[in-house]
Amino acid sequence: MEDTLLSTTQAAERLGVTVRGVQKMIEEGRLKALKVGRDYVISPSALNGITRQPAGRPPKAKAEDALPTNGTTARTIINATKKVREK
Repeated sequence: MEDTLLSTTQAAERLGVTVRGVQKMIEEGRLKALKVGRDYVISPSALNGITRQPAGRPPKAKAEDALPTNGTTARTIINATKKVREK
């Protein structure tokens, strides 16, 4: 076993995330850690399996992707929507 264990702060610095990000990875089971008192310690080898995820929300789907592929046009959808609202 390795002699050196990392704190959540040190692991966060190595991964390029916040301390809370490391804590969330531990809670989700994505990062193995050992709880010592109220803190966690992490083996440096446990960081090797962590893949970085882009920050923020995933991008929205493009408008073209939202349209049906059965030949229906946007104008047809707009007209149908207007008719439903008029009722």
